[in-house]
Amino acid sequence: MKITVLDSATLGEDLDLSPLSELMHTEIYKNTAPDEVEARISESDVVVINKIKLNDSNLASAKKLKLICIAATGFDNIDIVYCKNAGIAVCNVVGYSSQSVAQLTVATVLSLACHLYEHCDTVRSGRYSASGIANCLTPVYHEIAGKTWGIVGYGNIGRQVAKVAEALGCNVIYNRQNSDGDEKCVSIETVCKESDIISIHTPLSDTTRGLISEKMISLMKPDAIVVNEARGAVTDERALAIAIKEGRIGAFGSDVYSVEPFGEDHPFYDIKELPNVCLTPHMAWGAYEARVRCLGEIILNIKAFFNGEIRCRIDLK
Repeated sequence: MKITVLDSATLGEDLDLSPLSELMHTEIYKNTAPDEVEARISESDVVVINKIKLNDSNLASAKKLKLICIAATGFDNIDIVYCKNAGIAVCNVVGYSSQSVAQLTVATVLSLACHLYEHCDTVRSGRYSASGIANCLTPVYHEIAGKTWGIVGYGNIGRQVAKVAEALGCNVIYNRQNSDGDEKCVSIETVCKESDIISIHTPLSDTTRGLISEKMISLMKPDAIVVNEARGAVTDERALAIAIKEGRIGAFGSDVYSVEPFGEDHPFYDIKELPNVCLTPHMAWGAYEARVRCLGEIILNIKAFFNGEIRCRIDLK
């Protein structure tokens, strides 16, 4: 039997994948182009992927394929309906990156709120040394204690962000698809209108695609800080870029994009160097500890499947 890893480079060069080889013969590719997928999985029993798209165009010839393991929580890159019909099991990994993503979310918010980039540049540039003044307080920054932090998507990551936000003294409200009766659970419109800080953590689905639309952006406060740690397509990226350029929101951060990596034709390319913009290369999930947990969960998913157990099975939902 054979495991094929199609995009190990996305898991980090420092992650030891040898435990997979203890399960069965393992073939590892750093990356796989779309036109290479079909051939590389044709003799595979298990495929491990992170960002590779799997659908009817490349799965049809994989006659031995029994299990797809996603090194992620989101599974919008897999054609689940096709897999169900073809009898291919699909497993994701849940909860492994909650601490990692929450940490990066809060770091991004605090960096933007404190104008950290600008203040560091004041020192790096030599302006501080040349000023003869002991401190520099421009641009002005404000405490976030007492501010309203709105969270879009209240799963494992959203809840972890809420804990940190509350510890920093923020009033937390949130939006989720299924209200649980909590008075803090409000409409998406209310989140956009009332929040000083908005962080986005909802999965991408037909329901959430374009959720943060031009209309929602128009409801936001002119000094609102908006941070997307979900999926790029949850937002109207062009509308966000225009809002930043026109000063209709205060600051913007994102770790995720509709195209990754994004090119020069992407709306964020023109705003990437603005001082009130913090764009990171889809790394929020990837603290070393989180990646180790992710691999451990993938191994448990494979073992469970071949032992006839049901564990993290997306295709059965």
